Amino acid sequence: MSSSSAVPAPPATPTARVLFLAAAIAVIVSNLYASQPLIGLIAPALGLGPAAASLTTTVTLLGYAAGLVFLVPLIDLVPHRPLIVGTLACAVAALLLSIVAPTPALFLIASAAVGVTTTAVQMLLTVAANLASATERGRVVGTAQSGIVIGVLLSRPAASLVAEFCGWRAFYGLTAVLIAIIAVVLARMVEARRPAQRASYPALVRSLGTLIVSEPILRQRALNQVLLMGAFGAFWTAVALRLAAPPFDFGQRGIALFALAGVSGALIAPLAGRIADRGWSDRATTLAHVVAVAGIVVAGLAADGPWALHASTAWPAASLAALTGAAVLLDLGLFADQTLGRIAINTVRPEARGRLNALYTGLFFIGGAAGAALAGLAWSWQGWAGVCWVGLGFTLAAVIAGRGTRRQMAPAAVTSRP
Repeated sequence: MSSSSAVPAPPATPTARVLFLAAAIAVIVSNLYASQPLIGLIAPALGLGPAAASLTTTVTLLGYAAGLVFLVPLIDLVPHRPLIVGTLACAVAALLLSIVAPTPALFLIASAAVGVTTTAVQMLLTVAANLASATERGRVVGTAQSGIVIGVLLSRPAASLVAEFCGWRAFYGLTAVLIAIIAVVLARMVEARRPAQRASYPALVRSLGTLIVSEPILRQRALNQVLLMGAFGAFWTAVALRLAAPPFDFGQRGIALFALAGVSGALIAPLAGRIADRGWSDRATTLAHVVAVAGIVVAGLAADGPWALHASTAWPAASLAALTGAAVLLDLGLFADQTLGRIAINTVRPEARGRLNALYTGLFFIGGAAGAALAGLAWSWQGWAGVCWVGLGFTLAAVIAGRGTRRQMAPAAVTSRP
C-alpha cells in the first residue's frame, strides 16, 4: 500500500487530560465511604444514636444506586458539559448542607444527595471513553478507572486524618472546595456536543432493562464482577474482625494501614487497559480470576482451622503476611477484571455508554453487598475459615463463569476497530 493511501493514526489523547480525569474521579468518589470512620464524631454532634448514625453511609450508598438508575442515563441524552458541571454543583451544595445541617433528618437528606451526585464519576468514565480512539481506549479508560480505586482506598484514612486535626466538618468542606475547582476545569475541558440519542427520558430509563437482555457482553462481564465482588465484599467486611482478634489485636489505625494493601488495584487498572489495547483481554481475564482464587487460598492460611499450615497464635507475623498477600492478590484480580470489563462494554454501543457503565457498576455492587452479608453469617459459623470458604465459592464460580468471556470478546474486538 502506498504511503498516500495509508490511514493516518488518530491523535493520542493528552496524558495530562486523562490524569486530571482520574484525579477528579478519585476526589468525587471519596465521598461514598468517607462517612464510615466519621460516624463516631457525627453522631454526638447531631444527637444521633448509634443505629441512626450508621444510616449515614447507608443513605449515601442508596443515593448512589438511585443516581445510577435515574441520573447517569442522561449522559446519553443531554449535552455532557452542563450535565456534569450541574451535577458537581449540586454535589458541592449537598456537601455544604452536610456541614450546616441543624437536624439529623436534614443531614441524612444531604448525605443521600451526596450519593446521588457522586454518580458523576460514571459520567466522567463515559467522557474518558469518548475521548479515546479505539486503539488507545484501554489505556485511557484503565487510567480513569484507577481514580475510583484510589478514591475509595484513600477516602477512609483521609477523612480520619482531617477529622483528627480539624473536625469532621472540615473534610466535607475540603471536598466541596476541591469539587468546585474540578467543576470549573471540566466546564472548559468537556465538550458541549449533544449525544445523538433522541429518545425521551422515560424511554431512556426503560431501556436499561432492554440493554441487559440484548447485550451479552454486558451480562457476561457483569456476572464476572458480581462473583468477584462477592469475594471482595466478604474479605474486606470480615478482615477487620480478624485483625482486631488475637493474635493481631489491631486498633482502628492498624486496620486503616492494612487497607492500604488495596493500592494494588490502582496499579493494575492502567496495565489492564494496555493489555486490552493489545487484544489480550480474554487471557488476561482468565489470569485475573485465577489470581483472585489464589488470594482467597492465601487468606485461608491465616485461619485457625483446616486451611492453616500453622496456628496463627504461634506465627502471627506469617499469618499477617498471608492476609496482606491475600489482599494484594484479591484486589489485583478484582480490579484487573473490572477494568477489562469496563473497556469491553464501552466498545459495543457508543450511543449507550452512560447506561452501560451505570448498569455494569450497579450490577456488581449487588455482588459486593451479597458478599458482605454472607461474611457476617460465615464469621458466626466458622470464623475466618468460614469467610474464606465463602470467598473461595465466589472466586471459583467466577473462573467457571469466565469461560464465556472468550466467546463474547470476538464481537467486541470487531466493534472496537477504527
